[in-house]
Formats: sequence, C-alpha cells, structure tokens
Amino acid sequence: MSLLKWGPWTPDTIDYEAATPKTILNVIPRADGYGPFPSVSAYTQALPAVCRGGFYALKSDGTVITFAGTSTKLYRLNNTDFSWVDVSKGGGTYTAPTFGSLAANWQFAQFGNLVFATHANTVLQVYDLSSSSAFADCAGSPPQAAYIAVVGRFLVLSGLLSNPYRIQWSGLNATTTWTSGVNSSDFQDFPDGGIVRGVAGGEFGVVFQDQAIRRMSFIPGSPLIFQIDRIAQDKGLYAPYSIVRAGEQIFYYGTQGFAKIAPGGYPEPIGREKIDRTFLTDLDKGNLQLMIGASDPRTSRVYWSYKSANGLTGLYDKIIGYDYALDQLFQISDSGEYLLGISQTGLTLEALDSISSSIDAMSLSLDAYATAVQPELAQFSATHNLGFYRGPNLEATLESGEQGTDGKKVRVKGFRAVTDAATHYGSCSYRDTSNATATSGAEVLVSARTGRCDMQRETRYTRFKVRIPAGTSWNYCVGVEPDIAGAGSL
Repeated sequence: MSLLKWGPWTPDTIDYEAATPKTILNVIPRADGYGPFPSVSAYTQALPAVCRGGFYALKSDGTVITFAGTSTKLYRLNNTDFSWVDVSKGGGTYTAPTFGSLAANWQFAQFGNLVFATHANTVLQVYDLSSSSAFADCAGSPPQAAYIAVVGRFLVLSGLLSNPYRIQWSGLNATTTWTSGVNSSDFQDFPDGGIVRGVAGGEFGVVFQDQAIRRMSFIPGSPLIFQIDRIAQDKGLYAPYSIVRAGEQIFYYGTQGFAKIAPGGYPEPIGREKIDRTFLTDLDKGNLQLMIGASDPRTSRVYWSYKSANGLTGLYDKIIGYDYALDQLFQISDSGEYLLGISQTGLTLEALDSISSSIDAMSLSLDAYATAVQPELAQFSATHNLGFYRGPNLEATLESGEQGTDGKKVRVKGFRAVTDAATHYGSCSYRDTSNATATSGAEVLVSARTGRCDMQRETRYTRFKVRIPAGTSWNYCVGVEPDIAGAGSL
C-alpha cells in the first residue's frame, strides 16, 4: 500500500473509513501533515489564588505591563522578580465575579494610557499606566458590566448588571463621560435577541446576544452615534469568553457551534460536521467561564480552552485549536486555569537571579527573554503560574482513518511512519465486522535499523496509530507506509 496520509481531525464524521473518531492529539496541522505542540514553561511566580482573568498593556515607551485577576483581587506583574503586586483599589477586596447564577471572569481593555478591568459585581476599575499604583473606580458613574470592549474611540460595556439587554458606551475619546447625550455617549436597548453576552471590538463592533448578532458602526456627526444592524437571527453566543479576534476576523463558539465572522461579513460555521456534535457532548456546560478564546498572532491559529464533563474542578483540561489558514481543527490535552495571548516583559541582567541561579539550569534560553511586544499563547497553570508554550514537546498521538477491503481479510505486517521522530511507537486496531468495537493492538517500538514498526495481525478493518513520547524532538509526521498482504476472504 502506498503512503497513507493523516486526514484532518473530524470526530463528527462517520462513514466507512471513519466509523469512529480518529485520534489527532497534541499536534498542530501543517500543509504536509502535522507538527509537534510544545508544553508550558513557567515564566512568573505564582498568583496568590486561582486566576480569573489576565491581560497585557503596552506603555507609550513600548514596555509591557501585565495584569491578572483572582476572585477578590487585581495584580500587576513585577517586571524585575516576576512576582505579583496587589493593585486592588485601596488594597481591599472585590466581590467574586459572577453573571446571573454562573461563575464569571474579569475582563480587561486598554484605552490609550488607561487599563480598565470589569465584572458585573464591581464598579468599573481603571489604572493609569503613567501614574497609578492601584486601580480605582472609573469616574462618570459607568454602569457595572460583565464585559468590555473598545470600538473605534469608544469604551463599550455590555452584560450590564442593571439591564442585561443593553449596551452602553462612553463619550468619544472620553472614558469618564457616561451621561447619555453628552459627547456622543449613549446606550442601546435590544427588544429581542436575549441577553447581551459580549461585544467584539475593533473599528466596528459586533454585539453578541443569546439569539442574535448585530454589527455596530460609528456614524460621525449623526445623532444616532452608531448604526446597529442585525447580521444573524436565531444565532447567538453560547460561551461568553469564547470571543477572540485574530487579525481582521472574529471567532467564537455560538449556539450552533464554532463559527467565524470576516470583516463586513456574516457568521460562517467552521465546526459543522467536523467537531460540533462531539464537542457539545464533551463540554461541561456548567463551567463556561473556563471556555476561553485566545489568539496566537505569531501563527494563523486561535484556541479555545474548556472543561470536559469529566475534568477536574476549577480547571480546563482540553484545548481546541483552529488554523484558519489551513481550515483545520485540532485538539490539545492540557490543563490550566486561564488561557490567553500575552506579551512577555523584557528581562534585565539584574533580574536573572529571580529566574534561575544558574544559566545552565534555565528552562528557557536567554533569547526567549528579549523584549517582544507581539503576543503569543500562554496560560495560568494549576499552580497559578503564568507560562508560555515553549517547553518540551507534548506526547503526540496520530491515528489514521479505518482501512478495509471488499470484505476480505488482510494481514497487517507492520508500517513505517513518515516522520523525523527518532523515537516513536506504532500499533494497529482490528475488527472483523463494522458493528464490532475495534480492539487496539500492542504498541511496538520503531526499529532503529529498518525504521519499521513490525506486527502481525489478520483483520478486515484496521487503523494505524503512531505515538511520539513527550520530550521527543521532531518536526513533522506526514503519515504511514503500511505493509499489508491478502489473507483470504473468510
């Protein structure tokens, strides 16, 4: 048999050659196959408690300031020793974030030199990057809100505690102006579509409700301020923190599955008949605060963390990735508290001792600590440490679609994996009828002499699986070259 390439990960697909979901785990898609996915390397000291939100801001001098929130506190990262400094208002505590009966997270936004933090149970908080030592209540009496976005030159609040069917925006370039009719500040109530679950910001805004999606466009000089048009009916947002903007596109998990919105466009499904059914069955629907969208601008990929039905309390345990250049989805098995795209701060020579007492013992190279404002994928781990996905490769598993002939048995003698991974294991599954449960065969270590995984198995239907151990250095795995012979038709 010629080269059998790995197909895209589509566990919803059920047909003759994919009667059960294929396993594509802890790898990223490439045009010619799959590549490795790295583990997380810790970057900071631990937050004092579980992370419930994270954000980075850019100062006017190009330096990076990192913020994080727990249930009751707000923190700023010390760029010298990478500890977390309490910057809560007055050094006090906040009420834990919730929205309705559900757990919630802090949300952040930067507007010029100001960083805002919000959730529905507290007054909008503001931090001046040029002068503040702690957050303070935003002036102008803004409404308490679960979600925040910057649309053009307006600060937009949604998920309002006082009226969840309303969005409200500040004055033009005036974040302390919240009186309707003053300096273009105003609000909009929506009579249908349900509760507002968030707004995606940018040059125009996209308003997500339970059962409607609307576009808001600024009209300079018009008394309307914003023109708001419905772009989707009976389609809404299911997971409020799943909204992620990557370049010009918006990605989210909606009431009809994973979707995207192109600039000036309408919602387009990206998971239908691929992963939507499998994902919805696996999702813990009572912990949607752990379904968090994040972008990795260094690549063409976006990610969503989520807690599965059997996951650990308080942690997400799986990540769905989507490469929008290749239009491929993939799955990562990793756990943490909060997923985000974030820039790291620079590191001075004086601060090296806070990272490691020995250069040889450092988990990251010195090159990784250079000042770089372009964000990358990161997470707060189960131990409350912020880290980047730069560690050793995770264990990778790749399984082919099911192969069979016209009712005849075949003898599987082995296969050769097309990969540069020097160490890997191979196995095959087998079953004789399409209604039987497939049995997994024993794993075989690749032969260093022949590059083959040798085995003997007679079956009608089989899958080929390759497992590359964690920490293995490799770059690609394209597929397998099976060695199969006829074995009769009994």
